[in-house]
Amino acid sequence: MTTIVPTSEEDPFLAVVRFTSQLAWADAGPEAAEPEISRLCREAEESIVAGKWLELASLMVTSAELVSSKISEKDLECTYTIICSLVKNANSPEDVLEMVKAISSKVVQQPSDKASLRLKILFNLYNLLDHPYARFQVYMKALTLAVEGKVAEYLVPSFKKIDNFLKEWNIDTRDQRQLFLAIANVLRENKSLVKESLNFLTKYLATFSNEDALDEAKEESVRAVIEFVKASSIFQCDLLDLPAVAQLEKDAKYAPVYQLLKIFLTQRLNAYLEFQAANAECLQSYGLVDEDCVTKMRLLSLVDLASDESGKIPYASIKDTLQVKEEEVELWIVKAITAKLIDCKMDQMNQVVIVSRCSEREFGSKQWQTLRTKLATWRDNIGNVISTIESNKVTEEGSQASSSSAAAIQGVR
Repeated sequence: MTTIVPTSEEDPFLAVVRFTSQLAWADAGPEAAEPEISRLCREAEESIVAGKWLELASLMVTSAELVSSKISEKDLECTYTIICSLVKNANSPEDVLEMVKAISSKVVQQPSDKASLRLKILFNLYNLLDHPYARFQVYMKALTLAVEGKVAEYLVPSFKKIDNFLKEWNIDTRDQRQLFLAIANVLRENKSLVKESLNFLTKYLATFSNEDALDEAKEESVRAVIEFVKASSIFQCDLLDLPAVAQLEKDAKYAPVYQLLKIFLTQRLNAYLEFQAANAECLQSYGLVDEDCVTKMRLLSLVDLASDESGKIPYASIKDTLQVKEEEVELWIVKAITAKLIDCKMDQMNQVVIVSRCSEREFGSKQWQTLRTKLATWRDNIGNVISTIESNKVTEEGSQASSSSAAAIQGVR
């Protein structure tokens, strides 16, 4: 096994060029190989002397990729450690960006070859950088490699820090769109991360306003709706009022998709059954299973019943709304409790459900207004409690003062 060992006798950059060029031309024979090796080393020396670090980076990374499949992971990592260190020599921020582009593009060019190591190389490069936008570029390449190299599990933990990254990178709306969509695509590969995937897809769609070219987001809007409807454990989303999604309502091809979303967020089982009868082929074309949709709509319909301000749901209403047998009513209540959609008590004697809490199917302006009203009421109630406590305190202090005065007078006598 050949291992790079830079010494004081030769510049480490030149050592890498010599090492990779010797391997690249190893099968050509001495007569053909030696002139090419000498040429490459001469070009590298000229770039080093002239301080042309971008040219040197392009030369080194091209040579490294030619032999990446022939060398061990240790040697490849060592090679790229030296190549990546070139960014510290860049003459300007523009050169840093160009150098990062040259290096990272080559690193992800062969995603099936040592994918996890290539991801490590990208993050080593990331940590060497001070330029915020260059870091963003590297991270985007890492997302590409995560999908194509099937190494997403190494990158997923970093998604929890995205808000911090956004502050650091200070990227514009278009770059944010690319980021959110790329992350959603990474998460899409893992069926256990459907909720997280939909969350980032929603973030992507939320970057579009009515002033933008909404056609760009049309396919992803459809994807988001279908992902939400399919997800058996997701019962709330904020898609309905997003301009990117709302455009589907007037689209001849995708209007049924928007109608389906509206049913799942604002209507009950009977509306879905009517839709299914008229659009069975549409549902099948998106891979939606009617039985699964009915199950989800029954739970959502129960949530809708629970949102009634009275806080009580007769068993008969549940039976009729969910279109189930009488003996199945409590089973569906338990399912809703298990899914954390409602908190309630079952009054079997009076055949009613007493609801203490229920989830919201969407959280738009109406829900914010309701929350605002509740908070205002709580604030007033707390204010009243504080006023009562203070009044009682004053009364108590007055009583204590009177008692002390009486005792003092009694003592004088």
